[in-house]
Amino acid sequence: MQKQTLRNIIEERYKKTASRDHRVQRMLAELDEEINTIDDMEVFILTCENIMLPLQQAISNIPSDDREFTLNIAKSYLDIQGEEGLATVITLWDDLGVKGCLTAERTEIVRAFTTLRVLLTKDKSITEEDRDIVLTAFTQEFERRAAQKRKKRAGGSLEDVTDFILGYYKIKRAEAPSHFQADLEVDNWVKAKDGWLIGISCKRTIRERWKNVSSSTEVYNRFKVKYIFHVVTFDEDLSDDKLTLLGEQRQIFYLPDNSRRLKYASEHVGLKNYVRPISQLINDLRKELK
Repeated sequence: MQKQTLRNIIEERYKKTASRDHRVQRMLAELDEEINTIDDMEVFILTCENIMLPLQQAISNIPSDDREFTLNIAKSYLDIQGEEGLATVITLWDDLGVKGCLTAERTEIVRAFTTLRVLLTKDKSITEEDRDIVLTAFTQEFERRAAQKRKKRAGGSLEDVTDFILGYYKIKRAEAPSHFQADLEVDNWVKAKDGWLIGISCKRTIRERWKNVSSSTEVYNRFKVKYIFHVVTFDEDLSDDKLTLLGEQRQIFYLPDNSRRLKYASEHVGLKNYVRPISQLINDLRKELK
C-alpha cells in the first residue's frame, strides 16, 4: 500500500516531464527493489526529510553566479569608498566571486552536516559506524551537487572589470576602431570629446610579446587612437624597458596606489609620464570626455 502510494505520488509529480520518464521509471524500479519492509520505508522517509531536503536547500543557498556575487561586493566598495576603492575592486575582482561562492559552500555544508550529525547522534539505535557512513555519503553527495553548480558559474574575470567600472560611472563605451589591432589586448573603448578613442584594458601583468610591438604613433593617428590605458594589478615585472617602449606609443599604465613600482616610476624623469595610480583612472577619463 505504501509503495503504491509512493509510486503514484512520484508519477503524478513528473507526469508532465516526458523527457525524464525513463529516469523516473528507473528510480521507481530501484525503490521497488530496495523497499521491502516497513523499516525500509521509514528509512526512505527519514532520508528524504532529514538528508535530501536539507541537502537540496543547502545547495540552493549557494550563489548560482560568481559574477552576481562579485558585482554586489564591487559595487559596495565603490558606493562606500568612491574612486579610492577602485584599486581594491580591480585587485580583488578576479578572486571575489570564486572565494565568495566557496565560502558560501563551506558555510552550507558545515550547517547541514552539523544538523544531520546531531539528529543521528540522538537516535541511539544507529551505530557509530552507520552514522559515519551516512555522514560520509551526505558529504559526498553535497560535493557532487556543489561541483555541478560550480561548473555552471562564470566568474568575473579581469576583462569584465572594465565593463563594470564604466557602467558604474555611466561612461559610455564606443565601438572598437575597425581593423585596428593593438599589440596588447584592449577590453573597452571610449570616445574622447575631440572624437579620438581611448582604449582601456585590465591585466594582472604585461606578458604579451611587448618587445615585438609594431604599433607606432602613425598607426594610432590613422585610427584616431589617442591613448591606451592599461590597468595592471601585479606590476613587479613591469620593467623600465616595458614602460619606456610602450609609453612612447601613448600607452599609460595605471598601477596600485601603494605600489613600489608606481612610486619609483613616478619619481623617475624618464618614466613618470607613463604611470598613474589606479584611483586616478576615472578622473582622467572624465577629463578626456568633458
